[in-house]
Parts: sequence; structure tokens; C-alpha cells
Amino acid sequence: MSSPLLVRNRNYRLLFTAGALTNLGDGLVALALPWLATLLTREPIAIAAVAAAGRIPWLLFSLPAGVIADRTDRRKLIARADLLRAFIVGAILILALSNPGPGAIWVLAGLALLLGSAEVLRDNAAQTILPDIVAPKDLEAANGQLWSAEQLTGQFIGPPLAGLLIATGIAVPFGLDLAVLVLAAGLVWMISLAPKEPVQTGFMKALKEGIAFMRSDRVLLRLAIVLGCANFLAMLTITVQVLFAQDVLGLSAAQYGVILSVAAAGAIGGSLCAPFLIRNLGAQLCLYLALATWGIGYGVVGISPNGVVMAAALFSIMFAAMVWNVITVSWRQRRIPAELLGRVNSIYRFLGWGSMPLGSLAGGVIVWLVEQEASRETALRAPFLFAAFASAVLLIYGLFSLRLD
Repeated sequence: MSSPLLVRNRNYRLLFTAGALTNLGDGLVALALPWLATLLTREPIAIAAVAAAGRIPWLLFSLPAGVIADRTDRRKLIARADLLRAFIVGAILILALSNPGPGAIWVLAGLALLLGSAEVLRDNAAQTILPDIVAPKDLEAANGQLWSAEQLTGQFIGPPLAGLLIATGIAVPFGLDLAVLVLAAGLVWMISLAPKEPVQTGFMKALKEGIAFMRSDRVLLRLAIVLGCANFLAMLTITVQVLFAQDVLGLSAAQYGVILSVAAAGAIGGSLCAPFLIRNLGAQLCLYLALATWGIGYGVVGISPNGVVMAAALFSIMFAAMVWNVITVSWRQRRIPAELLGRVNSIYRFLGWGSMPLGSLAGGVIVWLVEQEASRETALRAPFLFAAFASAVLLIYGLFSLRLD
């Protein structure tokens, strides 16, 4: 029996540890950044602008990030992106320490935009470098471990730790994030890979080559479209989820926090179990089961009478989401030529993630429209039931159109 991947592969061990550290930092900032925003102003639109600024780069910079990943040394790009993020977090740290006025909220929004842009560069390069680090047969195991570490540090440890650190000072979580980003950059810099010839074509020509490959591969394009629809539905429900928990199920903040922890446990479980499920059931069947589980899970949330049922449904949804991620990411890493991987992967994520802001807006619109004719409870259940129906349509489409080969 071969030794575990983390034991026998030094480069993967360095990448895994760096990823766990940066996701810990992301978890810290996920709580500390909006908290700092509320200390600067109580204006909802301004606070929402800070949150939106961190997401907008996935729409604006995903495509250029892919070209950059193919035109540069990905190892150096990851390390430099982490150092850039450390510099930006340092600026946020200084802002937090300077006792700023309400007008500083727009400075914070600008810094959030820069931080999100650097994250797009980092994440795309990190996903495209993995085939250079592990053997093709190890991709499922490597991706599963990376996803589970992301959930553990970014969801379980980071936000609660940030809450404790904020009690000692709002700047403290940013200081810790700065430190882990610098450490992560150092670990990535220690990765040793054979030099590769970067793409030498012009920027627009390189981008068009990636788009042409995506258009020519029908299965890849269909997977991206299905992911975009799935993420649209996910954000449609997440947007109203906290109101559903409060107004329909009558949950307290602590009870809702437990539900989110259960959902994160589902994500970790899915990440760790995915390689086993793929080996024993096959990637194709697992893909269909993930689509089916989403529909069932959303439907159960939509009719759930209490928090226990809601938690179980969200556990299953997140479990299925991580199985889907491990399958599709590993499949893409094998299917896309190495010299095109950064560009095609960024186009895929643009299509798959670009729908998320639209989904957030749609969730609020559905609640508003239904509430014009029905009760508040019915309106808050409606997005989940809509997502269940739409997921069933996606499953039918997938059964006929998504054939992994």
C-alpha cells in the first residue's frame, strides 16, 4: 500500500499547507471585514458595497487571470499574489488602527476590491498548478483534501477565531491574516518544479485560444453552464436563508450558527468521501447523484418545519456540492492541455461563478413578488421550492447531456 499523498509528495504538502493557511486567513477576513464596515457606518448600502466589492472581481478579472496564469510561472504567481494580498490586508490593518470616520467606508470598499482581485489571480493559478504537482491518478484525492482543508480552516476555524480576536481589537484578525499570507507565500516559493515554457502569444490571441477550446469541447461547456445555473440557485437560496431561519423557523443566532456548522461539516465530509465514492460508484453516477441531491435538499429546506430538518438538508446539499467539485475539477485538470489550463479554467469559472450576483438579486426579487400575493412564510419558502424545481430540470438536462469520457 502506498503512503499517503501528503507524506510522499513534498510539493503537494507545501501547496496543501499554504492553501490551508490562506483559507484560514480568508475565514478571518470573512467575519472581520464586514464587522469593520459596521464600525465605520450603519448605512446598509455602504456596508453592502464592501461585500459586493469583494465579489465583483470574479466577473471582471476571471478571464484575464487565466491568461496571466498561462503566461507566467504559476508558482511565482501564487506566491506574489499572496504577498500582494498581505500588503492589501496591511493597508486594511492600518485603516482599522487609525480611528477613521464614516467616509473611510469607501476606502475599505476599494481595498476589498483589490483584495478580491488578488484572490482571483491566486485561486486560478493554484487550481491550474495542481496537475504539475500530483500524478493524474492522485487528482481526486488531492482535490478532495484541498477542498476539505478549505472548509475546515475557512468555515469552521476562521470565522469563530475572528470573533474571539475582535474582542481584543478589530485590527487583530487582519494582523493574523497578514502573517499567514506571508508564511503561505514562503511555502509556495519552496515548491520545486521543472521550468515550463510560458505562453508567448499576445494577450488577446491567448484569450481567444482559450475561448476557442472551451467552445469546441461541448461537455466542458455544458458543465460550466450547469455550474453557473447551480451557483445561481445556491445564491438565490443563501440570500434569503437567514431570514427564513429567523422569520419562519424562529431560530436564534446561535441556533443558526449551529446549522451553518452542520452545513460546513457536510462539505468536509463530501470532500473526504468523494474519492471513495468515485472509485466505487463511478464519476458519472456520482455526478447525477449530486444533481439529484441538490434538488431534494432544496425541496426539504422549503418544507422544513424546524432547524433540525433544515440542517440535515443543508448538510446533504453541501456534501453533494463537494463531490461535484472534486469530480469536475479533477476531470478538467486531466482534459485541458497544460498550456491552456489557466485560460480555459478561468473561462469555466467565469461562466460558473459569474451568475452568483444575479442569483443573490433573484432571491430577493422572488420573495418580494410572492409576498405581494401571499404570506411572508410562503414568500420565504418560495426560493427553496423554486431551486428544487430548477435542480430537477438540471438533472434531466444532465442525464441527457453530461457524459464524462
